[in-house]
Amino acid sequence: MSSEDLIFFHILIRLITDGLPACWDFQLFIKDLHFDGVPVRIYLPKEPSASKRRGVIFIHGGCGIFGSFRTYERICRYLARKSDSVVVSVGYHLAPEQKYPAQTLECLTATQHFLKTAETYGVDPARIIVCGDSVGGTFTATVCQELGHRTDIPKIRAQVLIYPYLQALNFNLPSHQKNAAVAFLTRERAVRYILKYLNKDCSLKEPILAGSHVPESINSKYRKWINPDLIPDAFKVGYKPPLPALFSPQVHQEVQELFEPRVSPLLAEDAVVCGVPDTCIVTCEHDVLRDEGLLYKKRLEDNNVRVTWHHVEKGFHSFLSEQNLIVFSLPGFWGERM
Repeated sequence: MSSEDLIFFHILIRLITDGLPACWDFQLFIKDLHFDGVPVRIYLPKEPSASKRRGVIFIHGGCGIFGSFRTYERICRYLARKSDSVVVSVGYHLAPEQKYPAQTLECLTATQHFLKTAETYGVDPARIIVCGDSVGGTFTATVCQELGHRTDIPKIRAQVLIYPYLQALNFNLPSHQKNAAVAFLTRERAVRYILKYLNKDCSLKEPILAGSHVPESINSKYRKWINPDLIPDAFKVGYKPPLPALFSPQVHQEVQELFEPRVSPLLAEDAVVCGVPDTCIVTCEHDVLRDEGLLYKKRLEDNNVRVTWHHVEKGFHSFLSEQNLIVFSLPGFWGERM
């Protein structure tokens, strides 16, 4: 495929994922604003409330290169109406036009702004959650890690990670093998999108899939957190440990960003992880990223973070945006603790 074809394909996917415009909503005030320069769309229920509402910061998926307000418009409206919450959808600028880590930094900026100004929108600053799907889950995890020990702003009440992408060291976990060719996000496509997001040469895909980008020193350091042995046996049926990969110093040097917690939140140190808020993790059976959610669940629990886990047995990656199915109605999702 030529470079012109790739550009056309990239634009086409963005147009498709934007979807059709939503109709007028008589139950919500919907405004496009900027939080310290970051585009946001805010959804406020029109019905008066006797007390301050909950707040939701929604960070959309799309590998950091696709997605927009419009892609998740119906989801954010549904969430605002059904939970009687004020929802802030973050319209971070996409890669590769805006280079990494601009996306994470914009999500961080928008979150801090909302935490500081929540009462302006009738929101209780002590009842704000951050949630996101796919790479939106990555950004959510990073935001909560970076704000976890801050004392100058209100604490985030909880984080919701929906089939999140959380590490780029091992692409041979059981879920990678089992779902390597499953629709929406194949194993190869996942790595290609990561490279596109980081503005790297996509020819690096094959050695990264093999694990040639990770030296033994890093493998040894993080084996306690990223290891098939930590995956419950029920999720390892048919799994075959891969052969050891031949390390490539050149590839390793090209993709240093993959080892940063802003790309791989699973690599954050315990001192950081223990400061994140209560967490809800949603995983899908037919998803290459399933095991990353399972591994992060264990890490959080090991660090005494309270975790609620929902597993969608027949679910696929991207079902939230692709099929407009709502996981927010799962039993216990909006528990009394919120």
